[in-house]
Amino acid sequence: MTALAQTPTASLFRWRALARPGLVLSIAVLVVALAWAVAPTLFASTSPTATVGPALEAPGAAHWFGTDATGRDVFARVVHGSSQSIIAALVAVLVGLVVGLALGVTAGAVGGAVDEIIMRVVDVLLAIPGLLLSLSVVLLLGFGTTNAAIAVGVTSIAVFARLARSQVVSVRVSEYVEAAYGSGGTFGSVLWRHVLPNSLTPVVALAALQLGSAILQISTLGFLGYGAPPPTPEWGLLISEGRDYVATAWWLTVLPGAVVAAVVLSTNRLSQAIRGGESA
Repeated sequence: MTALAQTPTASLFRWRALARPGLVLSIAVLVVALAWAVAPTLFASTSPTATVGPALEAPGAAHWFGTDATGRDVFARVVHGSSQSIIAALVAVLVGLVVGLALGVTAGAVGGAVDEIIMRVVDVLLAIPGLLLSLSVVLLLGFGTTNAAIAVGVTSIAVFARLARSQVVSVRVSEYVEAAYGSGGTFGSVLWRHVLPNSLTPVVALAALQLGSAILQISTLGFLGYGAPPPTPEWGLLISEGRDYVATAWWLTVLPGAVVAAVVLSTNRLSQAIRGGESA
């Protein structure tokens, strides 16, 4: 079996995926959410921090998601808040992916004492609850969206490292890897040309799954007050601001929460598709 036959793109891009409405809908939700994050003013020209109407006005034609306790447009705050939540989640996944992949590949490829030391560190990270670890890092670095993203990224390093190591250990004993060494390939060339390309598909799938988890964790930190400071819109903060009005203004928590749920579920569905576990 050649490396080319198992490249990640072979399972990533499949024309038959277009026949799956659930997957297409998930991709559409993610595209819209990313568009909100990149260019929020194209979708909500109203300022997310300005008073634009009566306080606690129910959703309607003028304000799709209603207004909050100070008369700010909730839809505008959700759209502009996506740049805080989604970009922070992408940073968190990038931190976990880069550091975790480096540790996992090193442990799996080198083996021996290096493998033992790295995996014991990974075990320690896995033993600490994710929220507790992220809170500890935020307290060390200080409050703010960027620090929250780094904190969430630290919690995912161990997961990426363990998966990357297991994939590398599995692939490096394959027949085509042994054949590459037998034909004169060096450690670095075999690792780069054969081991890494055939180990990345599960890692990419995990990255998509971790994106949803990162959004939830960053929203949780924002809800607890460790993320973006008010009045900066951020999804977790929006839900926190509306919790005192659940009985009288349900839209303040339900609609931002529904957006978060839709994005997270969409990332989970995309992760399933990348892993090749989609059902018809």
